[in-house]
Amino acid sequence: MSAYNCFSDNFNKETFLSAIDARIKLVVVLVLIIMVLSYKGVMFPLSVAAFSLLLCLSMRVPVRVVALRAAQPLFIAAVILVLKTFFSGQEILFSLNLFGIGLSAHADGFMEGIQITSRIIGGVSLVVALGFATPFIEFVAALSWLKVPKAFIEIMMFAYRYLFLFLDDAHTIYNAQKNRLGYVGLRKGLHSFGVLTGSLVLRGFEQSQKTADAMVQRGYTGDMPILKGEPFRTAELAGAALIMIAGGITWMI
Repeated sequence: MSAYNCFSDNFNKETFLSAIDARIKLVVVLVLIIMVLSYKGVMFPLSVAAFSLLLCLSMRVPVRVVALRAAQPLFIAAVILVLKTFFSGQEILFSLNLFGIGLSAHADGFMEGIQITSRIIGGVSLVVALGFATPFIEFVAALSWLKVPKAFIEIMMFAYRYLFLFLDDAHTIYNAQKNRLGYVGLRKGLHSFGVLTGSLVLRGFEQSQKTADAMVQRGYTGDMPILKGEPFRTAELAGAALIMIAGGITWMI
């Protein structure tokens, strides 16, 4: 599966969630994220994560694509869990010797790490589900309706515009390096990866300058056209209210 398919919004077409107003979906997700972050245990965040995964599956999103989108924050969550387990807490769970270094796992540190990890998983799952259910243009319009600063929206739109170009460049460079045996061995692989990363950074700076010059030459004044939202539908508002109420009741249990 290509990187384009992973980051594109081809999965949010002709689904029951795609027809719902993006502003309502964004507000619901923000409220649920606040609940997830403020919850003291692990059941509510994990329940939200399971519900979000079911939504993604109902939209016929491949599990591999869901995993790829959530891979980076899940990796960070795993690192936090390990750090909390071995470097935080007082109650020793077990000890081990790793390359001559003694490490002790702590039960209280592990539980604290589980709580933080569950919040990350719950919040990330909501954002991933929102991304699959909402086209990018509608998502940006919803952010504009929430009075998000125009500079932030502008940067986001340009970043999304050129994301796929840089993915194609990275794929081309990687294939060229691979054909020249650039990834044979750990040392050569790290060197090739460094060259690939540096090339993309330089192209990013070069493209940003070209884009800025092109926009100025075309009379860009900082006002980017954004979709205007239609009036809210009563059924969608009622459904959103029920979801938030159900989430609030579950949060208080």
